[in-house]
Amino acid sequence: MSMIDLSKEGEVAVARLQMKRLDAANALAFKEAMVERIQAGEQRLVLDMEGVDFVDSSGLGALVSVLKALGGKGAVVICNVRGNVQNLFKLTRMDKVFAILPSRDEAVQRARG
Repeated sequence: MSMIDLSKEGEVAVARLQMKRLDAANALAFKEAMVERIQAGEQRLVLDMEGVDFVDSSGLGALVSVLKALGGKGAVVICNVRGNVQNLFKLTRMDKVFAILPSRDEAVQRARG
C-alpha cells in the first residue's frame, strides 16, 4: 500500500495520507514524496489527514518542510484533522502556521485561493 493516495482537483493536488501515524518511522519518506511533487510543479496542495491518529515531532517537521519547499509560492492546506492530532496542532500552534479546514472540499477551495 502506498503512503499517499494522490489525486487532482483542477490545479490542486490532494494527498490523502494512507497511514495511521506520521512519525519518525515514515516522516522522511512522506516529506520526500511531497517535495518530489512540488519539484514536479505542484504548487497547491491539500493534505487529507482523515486516517492519521498520531503525529510526533518528526511528522510535524515533515509538514513544515513541505510548506518551506514551496518557498512562499502556492499553498498547503490540511483537512480532516481529528482528535489527538487536532489537539497537537493547537498545542504546538501549527494551526497558526497551516490553514486547517474540516473538510476536503473546503480545503480544496482554500488552496485554490
